[in-house]
Amino acid sequence: MSCRAVIFDFNGTLSDDEPILYRIYAELFADHGRPLSESDYYDRLAGLSDPEIVHRWLGYRDDAEAVISRRVTRYRELVADGSTIAPGVRRAVVRAAERVPVAIVSGASAAEIRPVVAAAGLEHALATVVSSDDVRHGKPHPEGYEIALRRLEGIAPGLRPDEVTVLEDTEAGVAAAKAAGMRCIAVGRTLAAGRLAAADEVVTGVDEALIERILG
Repeated sequence: MSCRAVIFDFNGTLSDDEPILYRIYAELFADHGRPLSESDYYDRLAGLSDPEIVHRWLGYRDDAEAVISRRVTRYRELVADGSTIAPGVRRAVVRAAERVPVAIVSGASAAEIRPVVAAAGLEHALATVVSSDDVRHGKPHPEGYEIALRRLEGIAPGLRPDEVTVLEDTEAGVAAAKAAGMRCIAVGRTLAAGRLAAADEVVTGVDEALIERILG
């Protein structure tokens, strides 16, 4: 099946930032009396949306939005220069965009995605960004990918889910992409490859060679 669109997850896939996210969450949750170990973050929370991470670790609380806002502000302070998107990944995104529509589907907010993408010089390469602001249900629910498909259909008429290749780095992300009927390649950087077995393929990183192979 030919690939007519490529979608990237953001945190941990496009942006090599999961260790940064862990440190931020650990600081915030410690302030709320609920310390977060590295293993708990990667085993239980990585790949979920910000609201889901807060709810799972701190419970449902009235100040959840304030906690998330602090998380986003701290993230932007640390990665606003776009350095978490490596040069090779930037070239891969541009190469993909030269041939097919490219999108981001992420559990992160637009307020943290867009400044990093802009600083990395990739705004022009993206057809659309679906963030946590656009969905009611975060990953592993497929809603974000379903929204992206509808938006991309405006650029690639008749686009079917099985003509879309998704790059993800977590179990939740892989599950969301597969539930949307899309092909999913997992980047084995955040989690062990064995935890990504539901993906169609597991690779070690994103580069131009991978994009060329995806697009054929």
